[in-house]
Amino acid sequence: MSNKKRMPIGIDDFNEIITQNFYYVDKTGMIKELLDNWGKVNLFTRPRRFGKSINMSMLRNFFEIGTDKSLFNGLDISKETDLCEEYMGQFPVISISLKQVSGSSFERAVDNIRSIIGREAQRFPFLLESGQLDEDDKWILRRIRRGEGMLDDSLYDLSRLLCKHFGKKVIILIDEYDAPIQNAYEKGYYDEMVGLIRQIFGYALKSNESLFFGVLTGCMRISKESLFSDLNNPKIYSLVDEGCDEWFGFTNYEVKKLLDDYDLNQYYEITKDWYDGYRIGVMDIYCPWDVINWCDQLLTSADKTPENYWTNSGENSIINRFAWMSEDSDRYDLEVLSEGGYVDKKLNFEQSYKDLYSSVDNLWSVLFAAGYLTQRGRNEDGTWRLAIPNREIRRIFADQIEKWFMVKMEGGLRELYGAFDEGNAEKIEKCINTCLKESISFMDGGNTEEQKESSYHMLLVGMVKGRRDWVIKSNREAGKGRADIIIIDRLKKEGTVIEVKHTDDDKQLEAKAAQACRQMKDMDYREYFLGFQISKIKEYGIAFCGKECRVLRG
Repeated sequence: MSNKKRMPIGIDDFNEIITQNFYYVDKTGMIKELLDNWGKVNLFTRPRRFGKSINMSMLRNFFEIGTDKSLFNGLDISKETDLCEEYMGQFPVISISLKQVSGSSFERAVDNIRSIIGREAQRFPFLLESGQLDEDDKWILRRIRRGEGMLDDSLYDLSRLLCKHFGKKVIILIDEYDAPIQNAYEKGYYDEMVGLIRQIFGYALKSNESLFFGVLTGCMRISKESLFSDLNNPKIYSLVDEGCDEWFGFTNYEVKKLLDDYDLNQYYEITKDWYDGYRIGVMDIYCPWDVINWCDQLLTSADKTPENYWTNSGENSIINRFAWMSEDSDRYDLEVLSEGGYVDKKLNFEQSYKDLYSSVDNLWSVLFAAGYLTQRGRNEDGTWRLAIPNREIRRIFADQIEKWFMVKMEGGLRELYGAFDEGNAEKIEKCINTCLKESISFMDGGNTEEQKESSYHMLLVGMVKGRRDWVIKSNREAGKGRADIIIIDRLKKEGTVIEVKHTDDDKQLEAKAAQACRQMKDMDYREYFLGFQISKIKEYGIAFCGKECRVLRG
């Protein structure tokens, strides 16, 4: 493996990836398509971790004056010799990312933006010695570099100064343009931030004679009325547009090649099952963050079990919010989605953050734009056919919905705990069935019998973990096997063993619960408690089918 390139985990600098021997999936064809389908201002909306930042870095390294042209040797764009001759290394480039703009107040967020633009201006110290700039120009530049002066026109002024020095128009790249808007909405200064960003973009990207073209990326397309009202119709590349649809995320061909390059072909099907399934324009796309992390795990770890890498890269409270706002019909839709089906919904691509959570209808659009759902085509009535893209996202839904379910069932769980205290199997069964009726089919997750049984097992573990005076052990060695759930009541000095079974036939519930009871006896799970001062031991066999269970006491 020493001669293999490293996986570029967490690296979004194109120059570093190429020069430091990291694996690069060639997306330079985006340059030609961007120029061929000319737009003065171009907006790309993609979910998090879909390669937005690395593509912006690639664009800067291609177009910027003084670039190392050898970075592109052997890449697809190098075959376009005329294009490279005309455009490579020919333009001043301003490149900023607003990803890290935050702050509990508008003033703090403004300071963040000043610092970001100021640091970008510091990349051009030669302007302070330029014979093309007069003293007034240099005074303006010094203030921008120090984060002083008017913020509204700072990008405009910087582009004007670069254009004046080089005698060439400027390319402006703004990564994660909507991050300050989202943070402002959450912190309570939305209107002020929208007004500021509108002004900055208006000066820099409209009626700017120094601008060659601009590119913006973000997760959401903020409505023209609230943000882009000062721009001349930016060219939009959204999740449903065919233009540039293959340049963010990995195609099936690219994933197969990556696996082949590292002799990991045998993992293709599981990679596809877990991380493929997005439809962008007309292309089937994998989440690149997942694929890179998964391949790194395969190469460096003995554990070959796929993980939810995307979950760990951001915040997933949107699903919880959806669950709380949803009505019965929406939960039915979630059941259909969880079972691999689709739902038809109207999508609004021009929302403001103010409107995102005003209704469940808007939340469908948010789930789609954020990457939790993908499209499978458009219907004649204008609605879109939506589906969960892959197993990873299905698991994210399951985890978040389960958390919501536990909170919602808090009152019912108290009754369940009382039933366990009484040792009343019939009452335990009634309480669990009541809770199951309020749940959705994510609790019946998986395709195999083992996966389905595991889903109910984890659901039950979540239920009993809410009792503070209980110690819960899951899948612990006991007797001659492994007990599903063991409960130790620290106050009453009592022990409980639970064995979980699943069936697709509700007529087999009784038999499955009885089988669980026999298993506990045959495997002598009670032996687990020999080292504890336990006065009483209870055993329960619990069988699940859909939203129904049967509980027998062993």
